[in-house]
Amino acid sequence: MTVKLSSSSLAELPSNVAGPKYDRAALKAGIVHFGVGNFHRSHQAVYLDDLFNSGLGHDWALIGAGVFDGEKAGRAKLQEQDWLTTVVEQDQGHMSARVTGAMIDFLMPGDAGAIIERLADPAIRIVSLTITEGGYFIDPASGKFNPAHPDIVADAAPNAAPTTVFGIILAGLVRRRADGIVPFTVMSCDNIPHNGHVTSDGVIGLARLIDEDLANWVSDNVAFPNGMVDRITPATTDRERGILANDFGLEDNWPVFCEPFKQWVLEDRFTAGRPPLEKAGVQFVKDVSPYELMKIRILNGGHATIAYPAGLMDIHFVHEAMQEPLVRGFLAKLERDEIIPTVPPVPDTVLEDYYQLIERRFSNPKIGDTIRRLCLDGSNRQPKFII
Repeated sequence: MTVKLSSSSLAELPSNVAGPKYDRAALKAGIVHFGVGNFHRSHQAVYLDDLFNSGLGHDWALIGAGVFDGEKAGRAKLQEQDWLTTVVEQDQGHMSARVTGAMIDFLMPGDAGAIIERLADPAIRIVSLTITEGGYFIDPASGKFNPAHPDIVADAAPNAAPTTVFGIILAGLVRRRADGIVPFTVMSCDNIPHNGHVTSDGVIGLARLIDEDLANWVSDNVAFPNGMVDRITPATTDRERGILANDFGLEDNWPVFCEPFKQWVLEDRFTAGRPPLEKAGVQFVKDVSPYELMKIRILNGGHATIAYPAGLMDIHFVHEAMQEPLVRGFLAKLERDEIIPTVPPVPDTVLEDYYQLIERRFSNPKIGDTIRRLCLDGSNRQPKFII
């Protein structure tokens, strides 16, 4: 017999599933997050859940937001279980499950008015993003923000109702500026190099199309910290829902399965304060670049290295590729001879140890990460990660 996940069933969770150790009813919102997907729920939301479990930061709870109709299905699944998520960490020979409660609401995707109203609330001090690279309107030829993108042009039109994340963020900042409220920090959690700079280029670039003074105000007053995020988190399928029900006795509409490893390195630049996430394992640094370059070259470059040989060999999963001596040997040789020598020193990190960690992560048979996923978008990935 399984327990269906909801606030009312938290007291009845199976003994092998950990639940929140805090009173969710006492949480107060401090962050609006755009792009409530698997990675966000396995990463940022878990760090916040850890913080809340320690008794700290209870005024930094999450509110979800989005701009696409396709996000409504995920919202409906989470609403049915009171915004709770089960996170299952899978390693060789071991699985653990926990229910996280850091999200307390999820605004209807596409309801720009409701989202802007929330962004104007002084209690919201951070707006965070996992909107994938496509949400940043980057011109693939130049690698820079594309002000001519039709969605950006539409949001820049006089009296336009914004439809993009950048447009909604800007509208929220306009409201706060008019009301004399300190602007929120815009914090990208996407796996994009220099993600804070990329985000600021987009928001300020859109502002410049609307009002030069507004663009200058955003540039002078809003923080866009760079960050490096890492946790392998595959998509959820019926397989994962079945494992959760059969092995843990819990029914979750949209669980998240991930590896045990997670990392978040973040610049300590915030306009309106921040939660004490260093207490939950986040590394706050002055310069993210060394960590970012290490991950892009060794981890992402490693994925790019094995993707096509494994694909040509008809190998389905990443861990299966690591069991193939030719693929594993090719990866090790390329990493040690060609990639690692190009990586500058990283504080408190031995690069060979980091590579061995990557090998173990790639070899985890529980994750179910597919070679097909690694092969997608190769024309964009290979230049960034390898060339």
